[in-house]
Amino acid sequence: MKKDSPFKSAGLVYLSLFFLGGCSTDEPVGTVIGPLDQGNSELLTIEVLSSKPWLVTGGDALVEIANLDQENASNAEFILNNRTIEAKLVKTGIEKWQALIQGMVVGENILEVKLIEEAKSITINNYNESGPIISGPHQEPYICQTESFELAVGGTLGPALDDNCDIETRIDYLYRPVNTNVFRPFEENSEDYPSDLSFITLEGGVTIPYVIRVETGTVNRAVYEIAMLHNPKEVQISPWNRSTGWNGKLIYTHGGGCRGGWYRQGTRAGGVIRPELFEIGYAVASSSLNVFGQNCNDLLASETHIMVKEKFIEGYGVPEFTIGFGASGGSYQAHQTADNYPGVFDGIIVSASFPDVITSTTFTSVDARLLYRFFDQSDPITDRVEFSEEQKLAVSGFGVLASIPNLSRSAARVDPIYREGEDREYAGGETDLAALASQRATSEEKNGLRMTLYDHGWNIYGQDPLSLSERAMIMRPLDNVGVQYGLEALSGGIISPQQFVDLNSGIGGFDENLDHVPTRHRAEPAATRIALSTGRVLFGGGGLSTTPVIDYRTYTDLVPTGDLHMVGHQFSTRARLINANGNSANHVMKIGGKWDFDKSDGDLADIFAQMDAWLVAIKNSPLADLSQRDRVIEAKPPALGDTCWDNEVTPRVEHVQEQQYQGDNLCSELYPAFSSPRQASGGPLANNIIKCTLKEINWADYEVEFSSEQREVLKRTFPDGVCDWISGESESISYQGTWLSFGPSPVNQVAR
Repeated sequence: MKKDSPFKSAGLVYLSLFFLGGCSTDEPVGTVIGPLDQGNSELLTIEVLSSKPWLVTGGDALVEIANLDQENASNAEFILNNRTIEAKLVKTGIEKWQALIQGMVVGENILEVKLIEEAKSITINNYNESGPIISGPHQEPYICQTESFELAVGGTLGPALDDNCDIETRIDYLYRPVNTNVFRPFEENSEDYPSDLSFITLEGGVTIPYVIRVETGTVNRAVYEIAMLHNPKEVQISPWNRSTGWNGKLIYTHGGGCRGGWYRQGTRAGGVIRPELFEIGYAVASSSLNVFGQNCNDLLASETHIMVKEKFIEGYGVPEFTIGFGASGGSYQAHQTADNYPGVFDGIIVSASFPDVITSTTFTSVDARLLYRFFDQSDPITDRVEFSEEQKLAVSGFGVLASIPNLSRSAARVDPIYREGEDREYAGGETDLAALASQRATSEEKNGLRMTLYDHGWNIYGQDPLSLSERAMIMRPLDNVGVQYGLEALSGGIISPQQFVDLNSGIGGFDENLDHVPTRHRAEPAATRIALSTGRVLFGGGGLSTTPVIDYRTYTDLVPTGDLHMVGHQFSTRARLINANGNSANHVMKIGGKWDFDKSDGDLADIFAQMDAWLVAIKNSPLADLSQRDRVIEAKPPALGDTCWDNEVTPRVEHVQEQQYQGDNLCSELYPAFSSPRQASGGPLANNIIKCTLKEINWADYEVEFSSEQREVLKRTFPDGVCDWISGESESISYQGTWLSFGPSPVNQVAR
């Protein structure tokens, strides 16, 4: 165990010159682009490879100098902030060189490459390694958890070194013994290999010891991990000395969840000990803030992606490509970082997916809680016609009735008040940390710490100006004004006009404390605008439009106990891609496979092979005259397409056909897609409307006749009108673009 600092040396006054043999001269796929360069040279260029030049952290950056010949390279001088510095200049291609620049100050830095007859400079903005860079001021309180963070070699990290939860970076090694899947610690400085060490033969026929190198450190107040096959008896790893066991490609893993994911560092990353990935040569990275059950904030997750990848590039070099890989809460992160911060991921593989956390997941959960209360918990309404199970199902849109209480419990993520004595699923104020439990808002003391995904997004949504509480309430992009619950069931003759009236007049909404109120809940306009314009609601027309996506899942719509991970969410993402781009040709759906890496019939292994082939084809595409989106679509392997499996026959059968939402093909028959309360109210498949446009009630729009008394009740229920879903959002809100900042970076700052 040691601090890994092979490049840290005093910035003195000379330039070291090295040549890198045997390395690819191809430019990396998805590398962040766009140097802010200055100077008179039309040939010499400087580009920051490890991050955007305005988002550098930790005082160092990997840069590329292009159009620099051998003679000039021998005489090149690096000047940082008017001071000559030492830097190792490594040749990586024809007139291409790289150097790791160190010693930058926090704030603006000017890096100049000076030749005999010319010079080129670039402005680099550097931030503390503890962040923030784009997510706004650090959240407080914030509980360090390094003492509970479990290391791959066993034990924990021990106490944090400071208030930013930092630790000393450490390198550990594991080896895989013969005849077992359980890794054991490997002593780096041992002269001999363990007697039970296994070996692995890589693609190309090279056989190496099955030893894993694991780097653990901190950035952005998160604990990160980076792992790959590497024999410590070989050359020391650097951006120009790659491990024999690494294929040059990176997988970024994620953890799921949401509830309880606030005010904490986390005790695990997204899982980097992935033998199935090591064995095909990948490096794996993740962090504790990329586990949504520890950080239910997509913006903070994206910021951490950016900073961990920067750390990776500075230590290991630019990966050929990076694949984001995650299920459930991990899919939010992969989708939204790909869309909002393009180039961090070159492709994504997601499972049990949702478009994002604040729309399809939260809308569905909150609507389910309203339905659960109305059907099973509310006081009986005089003369109310009861609903049969079939009618409840039709109103909910779900495949099984148990999904109503199941998803109702999931609404805990937006419940800020802890109510002692209630069932845990309904107690609110969720946390499993004693240090936070003592501070949380309760039914007796509502001015305590509010623990919801909205409050965790303080920097995004802002304070509610109408809040009367001492502790400011966060504005919510949550609305059900005008939503006609059960509209499709009414139109289909499944529920009666009186049941429709009772349902909509009695369902009500939730106040800021998630206490039930008879009126509907209204989204704050400012929160709605910021959610839609900055990508908190997945847009699909940013970087995701040019990102290969493979979305696979196990079918759970008909699980008897109910399940949130319904296949309809997969179609919602696809609908958003179609809305934004005209088609979803970069999106592949697979349902019902055998999701493992079994060499005989593991379908997940095939998915990684297909994504790899797709990304390689994009990189090698000769179609330079096409748009990037068209290049991505044209590069998709011909054999890669939507697929479902019939597992009721032996051997199981794979059917390659377009997945259709409630379609009439075989895959739709095998895996029927159900809807949600919002869609069963007439809402769109994309499920991306926060505050619908309202229109006056028009009795001619209904398939049934209402009595005069029923009409009066509906007019009182919908005084401002009902949702006009075709007209969409209540006001026109445009996506502000990619690489947005909520501060402190002033580049692309969000307009409120």
